[in-house]
Amino acid sequence: MERAARRGYPGVVTGPEHTPFPALTRRQEGVRLAVAALAGLFMMMVTGGAPNGGLAVPVGTDLALCAAALVLVHWRRRWPVPVGVAVMALSGVSTSASGPACLALVSAGTRRRRPEIIAVGVTSVIGGAMYASLTTGGPDRVVTMVFGLVVTVGLIGWGMYLGERRTTVASLRERAERAERERDLQAERARSAERARIAREMHDVLAHRMSLIAMHAGALQYRADLASDEVRDAATLVQTSAHRALDELRQVLGVLRDEGAASGQAVQPPQPTLADVDALVREARAGGMRVDLDVSPAAAGVPDTTGRGAYRIVQEALTNARKHAPGARVRVRIRRDPDALTVDVENPLAVGATSTAPTPGAGLGLVGLAERAALLGGSLEHAESEGTFRVRARLPVAA
Repeated sequence: MERAARRGYPGVVTGPEHTPFPALTRRQEGVRLAVAALAGLFMMMVTGGAPNGGLAVPVGTDLALCAAALVLVHWRRRWPVPVGVAVMALSGVSTSASGPACLALVSAGTRRRRPEIIAVGVTSVIGGAMYASLTTGGPDRVVTMVFGLVVTVGLIGWGMYLGERRTTVASLRERAERAERERDLQAERARSAERARIAREMHDVLAHRMSLIAMHAGALQYRADLASDEVRDAATLVQTSAHRALDELRQVLGVLRDEGAASGQAVQPPQPTLADVDALVREARAGGMRVDLDVSPAAAGVPDTTGRGAYRIVQEALTNARKHAPGARVRVRIRRDPDALTVDVENPLAVGATSTAPTPGAGLGLVGLAERAALLGGSLEHAESEGTFRVRARLPVAA
């Protein structure tokens, strides 16, 4: 729009609702001025200058006045009332200036502003009356004046229709662009949410397995006093954990495969429930952790979404304990209230020295768990108190 204003007609016009009308290019403005000039010449040829013996304006003067009207009408959008009044006054004495006058009337109508329409319309009627008084006489004068009034009203009405149409098109275009922007924004939000969900799943699935592998690999590196059977058992556990981690990684990445999604058979990531917490604890114990598990019988009937959240919380808490307090005793308690499932995991902050190197971590596991709990409508808190680190989550249970 700004480029069009620089290259062609200056300025941008707004309607009554302040809807911007597109600026005209040089070609568009040139076409309009050419049509106006041809219309004026046609009127001059039809009327023959000054019929019925009226006051005749020389052809050269008439054409000069038409040229002046064409120059003025070029600025009709920037100064609609002054330009319109001046062009209508010229059309009162120049037959060929009636073409630019018609263009000024249509332009005033497109703006649909009552004061401008009244000013230009009244001037047009006065100019028509002046022209009729100079060029005709008797009954023809009345006919000419009535014809001028009808033409004025028709041109203004046509301009108002064009202005309304332009406003409607501009409004529809704006709505379409807004809808497209909102659609893109929603798509970006959906992509971000999906990326966050996949990141949580990959962290929850892999962090537990990789921490087991790192712990036992570190033991093999630093424990030179292990017997051959112990070394073999540790290596077997590392291999088994690595295979399970690869299998679970394939399941998570299967969600991203287009061919599976297109066929409606996309592979879903592992979806554990509360019943899988026992197996999780047994695996941790097999890896050398000391874990006490206490699950109330009433917790068995929780929905799968709530149970899955509890499973991930216990999994991440055990992973953190294995990383930061290896050898510590971890206590896991799961209780169900009438409207919520409570998960408590406690472990000492530090134990005796260990020969294994600490496992690096990004520190985002608890952040992800807090987000997961919030998505379920619950809450998660973690704090250090009297040498103990505690994670406590409360997940709502639908009645």
